[in-house]
Amino acid sequence: MGDVVVGIADLKVSHVEMDYLVTYALGSCIAVAVYDPLVKVGGLLHYMLPDSTLDSEKAKEHPGMFADTGIPLLFKSCYKLGAEKKRMIVKIAGGARIMDDMNYFRIGQKNLTAVRRIFWKNNVLIDAEDTGENYNRTVRLEISTGRFLVKGLGGTVKELK
Repeated sequence: MGDVVVGIADLKVSHVEMDYLVTYALGSCIAVAVYDPLVKVGGLLHYMLPDSTLDSEKAKEHPGMFADTGIPLLFKSCYKLGAEKKRMIVKIAGGARIMDDMNYFRIGQKNLTAVRRIFWKNNVLIDAEDTGENYNRTVRLEISTGRFLVKGLGGTVKELK
């Protein structure tokens, strides 16, 4: 119990109230946190790229690497622990412009577009977000309460409500 680290291209879910799901150094990547307050089930995904068609073999090995494979897996993994879509609270962070001052690659922007498109197609609302800009973030999801904390620029920590 305690910190459960979600690596890059990874996801974790929990129903253990003492757990904190945490992922570090979100740049252009996106963290998607979902939480069902009734059953206290939460999940956190740290995906790198918007679309698994870039590398379908990699997507099979590491579905958390891509938005279109990681997001459905995140929800399904939470459902297995008793969560229900209609009760899920959804928060996102990341999608920054890191080392892309000319906005040439726009990976962060593409990642944000992908998550919004997937949620829109599936009638899922994003309840809160801390996205864009040009700095890294670390996020924590507290399973006992559903609090979603984002540590960003200058080490400041804020709760997304």
